[in-house]
Amino acid sequence: MAGVIERTLEATQGHVIVVNDGCTDHTAEILAGYADNERVRVVSYEQNRGKGYALCEGFEEARKMGYEYAVTLDSDGQHYPEDICKLTAGAEKEIAAGCTKFIVVGSRNLSADGMPKGNRFANRFGNFWFHVQTLQPLSDTQTGFRLYTLSCLPNRRFITNRYEAELEMLVFSAWRGVRLCEAPVRVYYAPKGERVSHFRPFADFMRIFALNTFLFFAALLYGYPSMMIRKK
Repeated sequence: MAGVIERTLEATQGHVIVVNDGCTDHTAEILAGYADNERVRVVSYEQNRGKGYALCEGFEEARKMGYEYAVTLDSDGQHYPEDICKLTAGAEKEIAAGCTKFIVVGSRNLSADGMPKGNRFANRFGNFWFHVQTLQPLSDTQTGFRLYTLSCLPNRRFITNRYEAELEMLVFSAWRGVRLCEAPVRVYYAPKGERVSHFRPFADFMRIFALNTFLFFAALLYGYPSMMIRKK
């Protein structure tokens, strides 16, 4: 984690908000080392609430600090903080075109060496259903490396608070007319014995399946009509 924080500080001139989602390892000790760093803000709570909840906490902190945009990336080392510039370049392009509501999604190479088969299947499964639910294509709906326009995000908790909350954000954003664009980013998968991941292939896939089932029917009742109205 310390390496990710250091690289992120070098890659951006803004603040780094670290959300400690009830970690029981040495995370608190590592973060204590940044207590005197004015550019590092730590949001901590004792009980693990899941990734969706952690994102909400981070977004809320960014809003309090006066930020209009926020970049999210995981602390497991899979994302390259040096690629933040690719996301901000995508944002600058949207702003120059007059777009004020957008999310820049980091697009990984899903055929990259080392990507676990379970992750690859979950990604392609999610991409397919996202297209069905929003009528928009995205090549990587499962990535956590994104740039968000904070005003586009609802001031509420998500239906789900865990891994699949990121998919929920994209679907509801598409229904509300938020532009979704992509930027190519790199991804690093550590050797199997060194890999740190909280993704549980069966449990998380079933949660994604349940969410997609809900979103499909929600698309019929709300999503499609909403998009048609906006188009007209």
